[in-house]
Amino acid sequence: MKILMMEWKSFGNEDIIAAFKELGHFVKTIPFSKEELYHDEKIENDIVTSIREFSPDFVFSFNYFPIISLACKKADTKYVSWVYDNPYVLLYSYTVIHPGNYIFIFDKELYIEFHQSGIKTIYYLPLAANTHRLQSMNTSAALDVFKKSKWMNQTDIAFIGSLYTEKHQFYQRLEGISPYTRGYLEGIMTAQKHVYGYNFIQEMMIPDVVEDMMKILPMEPDPTSVATKEYLYAQYVINRQITAMERTDLLTLIAAQYGLDLYTPEETLTLPGCVNHGKVDYYDMAPYVFKTAKINLNITLRSIKSGIPLRAFDILGAGGFLLTNYQSDFTDCYIPGEDFVYYESKEDLLSKIDYYLKHEDERAAIAQNGFERTAANHTYKHRIEEMVSYF
Repeated sequence: MKILMMEWKSFGNEDIIAAFKELGHFVKTIPFSKEELYHDEKIENDIVTSIREFSPDFVFSFNYFPIISLACKKADTKYVSWVYDNPYVLLYSYTVIHPGNYIFIFDKELYIEFHQSGIKTIYYLPLAANTHRLQSMNTSAALDVFKKSKWMNQTDIAFIGSLYTEKHQFYQRLEGISPYTRGYLEGIMTAQKHVYGYNFIQEMMIPDVVEDMMKILPMEPDPTSVATKEYLYAQYVINRQITAMERTDLLTLIAAQYGLDLYTPEETLTLPGCVNHGKVDYYDMAPYVFKTAKINLNITLRSIKSGIPLRAFDILGAGGFLLTNYQSDFTDCYIPGEDFVYYESKEDLLSKIDYYLKHEDERAAIAQNGFERTAANHTYKHRIEEMVSYF
């Protein structure tokens, strides 16, 4: 097939292009700015011109963009998008119903919500790992270079990701809300922190609280979107704050008791027992962190309902040991306790860290099983084959 890929600085670009080519497809990439979120007639017409000149079997992008959908509709061409962000407000654009759309999302529970609402252009597709590339990084020379770099693990446990504690986060802008709203939000956030596998925050966005938040932090859905204010506040404000609280609390405990290698954009953050390496290049350097840490943590962003984050696939695909919070989609792809390990509470997390640090052979066997199952079933080539099977 001929594929026109709208390329922006997304995760997975090199991996999916390599997989397309290995499967015998011809890929042409053209630059695209993810800031082009809504309708711009000139940009839309430029995309239409590119489509007509190349005449692809389909247009592809990571994440869904209404302007690409509009152009593909005008050019009578299929649009395939694979969304790896959640929340992702553009999924609520009226354009998702265009019959030429094939929109793949990695969160099964979210997919079910769309399906039950009658949206037939959205499909469930987990994310993936490029196990071939990740394994090719196992050369002794490459590992030696990593071990001499500033990124080298200094403890047994590693976490890569944002803590969402920067001052520009939305929740930090809510100074001035009423004591009632502040207390209500703190109450539901505290309750949600103790619940894994089900997120009730959007259901708890009652009118009085939303109205008070709007006075301080106005958020209005785009007029071309069916997203609600409740969705915006729940997913972009409250669930991120819960994630910030949860990650900070858990990582603080882990660092104090076992030590922690943290790789995060918040370079000035300090925690007792934590080595903060700052932001690590996800493509070129993070796989070495995954390979050399005894335990790799995944603490999922709370707005992800049931899906497996990309971080988890890449840990497993690199041959690392994964210890993660519970997400129900894991059981679609892996066997708990055999391919990866999940925790159900703060106490369970600390207990399992202690156990697997002391049981090296068992830990190594689980990491190897996770890699082998990823290589056998969850690569980019597997996902592409599933995508095109829907045409």
